[in-house]
Amino acid sequence: MSEMEAKKTAAVSPRHRARELAMQGIYQWRVSGSDAHDIEKQVLEAKALGRFDKGLFTKLLRGALAQHAETEALLTPHLDRPLADLSPVEFAVLLLGAYELSQHIETPYKVVINEAVELAKTFGGTDGHKYVNGVLDKLAPQVRAVEFAARSKT
Repeated sequence: MSEMEAKKTAAVSPRHRARELAMQGIYQWRVSGSDAHDIEKQVLEAKALGRFDKGLFTKLLRGALAQHAETEALLTPHLDRPLADLSPVEFAVLLLGAYELSQHIETPYKVVINEAVELAKTFGGTDGHKYVNGVLDKLAPQVRAVEFAARSKT
C-alpha cells in the first residue's frame, strides 16, 4: 500500500472501511468464485488494512454471500440490464447495499445508500455511482416501507 493509500485508509471511519472490505470480498467472490469463508479468512489475515469494524465486516460479507440469491431477486426488478451484464464492481456494491438495506434496518436507509454511492465512486467506473444511487433509491421504499411511512408523517 502506498503512503497516500495508507493516509486515505486511516481517514475513513471503521464502519466505512468494513463496507469497503466487504464489497471487495463480494467482488472477489463474483470474479473468482472463491468460498466465502476463504475470502473472509484472507481479508482478516491481510496486513495494513487500517482500522475497521470487524464485526460489521463479517456480518456484511457472510450475510450478503449467504443470501445472494434472495438479494439478487430484490435487485433485479430495479435494474435496466441482466445481473450478469453489471460490472463486477457495480454488482458487488449493489449486492452489499441491497443486502444492508433489506437485512440491517438498524442503519438508516440514507446512510446505506450514501455508503454504497461512495464505494461506487471510489472503486467503480465514471458514472457507476449514479447507477447505484438510482437502483438503491428504487429499492429502499420497497424494503424499508416502515421507515418511509414514519418519514412521511413528520
